[in-house]
Amino acid sequence: MPPVAKPLVYLILGATGSGRRAVFADLIESGLLATDRPAVMLAVSEPADEVDARLPNLTRWEWRDDMIAGKLPGEATQVFFFTDGHRNPVDQIEVFKPWLDAQGGELARVLTVVNTRLVEQNPSLLAWFDACVHFSDVTLLNCREGVANKWLSTFLGHFRDQFIPCLFEMVKEGRVKNPPLILEPEARRMSHYFDEEQDWVFTNLDGKVIDEEEESSDGEDEIEAKPAEDPYFERLNGGRRVKQIPDIAKLLPPVAS
Repeated sequence: MPPVAKPLVYLILGATGSGRRAVFADLIESGLLATDRPAVMLAVSEPADEVDARLPNLTRWEWRDDMIAGKLPGEATQVFFFTDGHRNPVDQIEVFKPWLDAQGGELARVLTVVNTRLVEQNPSLLAWFDACVHFSDVTLLNCREGVANKWLSTFLGHFRDQFIPCLFEMVKEGRVKNPPLILEPEARRMSHYFDEEQDWVFTNLDGKVIDEEEESSDGEDEIEAKPAEDPYFERLNGGRRVKQIPDIAKLLPPVAS
């Protein structure tokens, strides 16, 4: 079978134990065409699960030296790439884009699966999911059994008040209502990191951000232009990120993703 020139790649965020594999097993089975050739890439750190038998063409990738070590399956038309659910998603997203470009893949969508019980029990994790949603086109609310409706409403209101364009959908018994809608390759994310056309920042010789048309005080056009940096990638002089998120590994129970 000949390789696909530009396979569509779905980047799937979320914590280990959030039921990501079960949700996407159903999405793959219900949301793709019979002629599609899907494949799944799972981090080696994610423990085996019985649902793995439903995942087509499953391979493993490795986090090595702060980089992604793995190759896109050459025969696949759609690849579902699961991040390591114990690690910082921002670190993984930052290196995922250049890795995807080097692999010759095309980003279809970024999707987050939320273990709502975990967040309800650990309010500090809201900052972790703020980061995920910032980069996501779709957020799927899973593991809702026993979660208070009032809490869920407050959680959704937190993002609605920020006018987040990301699509939020409920998962019931491991399924969503409209799989093709979830898999539609349409960008709805806040972040412009994956956009082909980047936003640009213009500064004068003093480093002050100015409008593109603005001239320096001496009347000459001495303006530096550079791509705008996503706020989650910004670092302080010592290398520490400006926007910090909690270490989710300290709060995760020892269960499969």
